[in-house]
Amino acid sequence: MAVFSNNGDGSMLIAVKAVPGASRDQIAGVMGDRLKVRVAAPPEGGKANKAIESLLAAALGINKRDVEVVQGRASAEKTVRVAAVTAIEAGRRLGIT
Repeated sequence: MAVFSNNGDGSMLIAVKAVPGASRDQIAGVMGDRLKVRVAAPPEGGKANKAIESLLAAALGINKRDVEVVQGRASAEKTVRVAAVTAIEAGRRLGIT
C-alpha cells in the first residue's frame, strides 16, 4: 500500500506508522510506505488513536469526524480513513508528494 491511496467510496486511506508516548505530537514524514506520526498520548484505551485522528485532521484542515483509524487499532501500523480530501490533496496539504 502506498502512503496515500484513494478508497472506492470517495474517501482516501493513509498508511500510518504510529509512535505513541512521544515528547510532542507531530507528523514526522514518510518512513518507507507509511506516514510516521508521533503523538504524546499513551497507547492505552484508544488515546493514541484519538490523538492521531486529531493531529491528521488539524494538519489536513478538516473536521475530526472525517478522520478515523479503521485498521490496526492495537498496532503501530495503522490505516486511517479520511473522508474530506483526495490522496493528491492530502499529500499537497502535508507537503508530501
